[in-house]
Amino acid sequence: MGFLGFLLLGLVAGAIAKAILPGEQGGGWIATLILGVVGAVVGGWIGSLLFGVGVDHFFSLGSWALAIGGSVIVLLVWGAITKSRS
Repeated sequence: MGFLGFLLLGLVAGAIAKAILPGEQGGGWIATLILGVVGAVVGGWIGSLLFGVGVDHFFSLGSWALAIGGSVIVLLVWGAITKSRS
């Protein structure tokens, strides 16, 4: 998957993760979408570590599941960090 495809996958995964975890993660939608891209990286890393698969193909259901799962994890961590600051 190319860079733009990976970026689009992360942006959409971040938006879906935000819909799954509504609440106060801080930073607004822009930060949420950036965290979605980071979450796609984290999801791909965890998937390759645990299952031997990564975020390789844009139209693969596994890639989407890993990217969304990683984005949810990153949003939970981000929410814990921003909550402890306030």
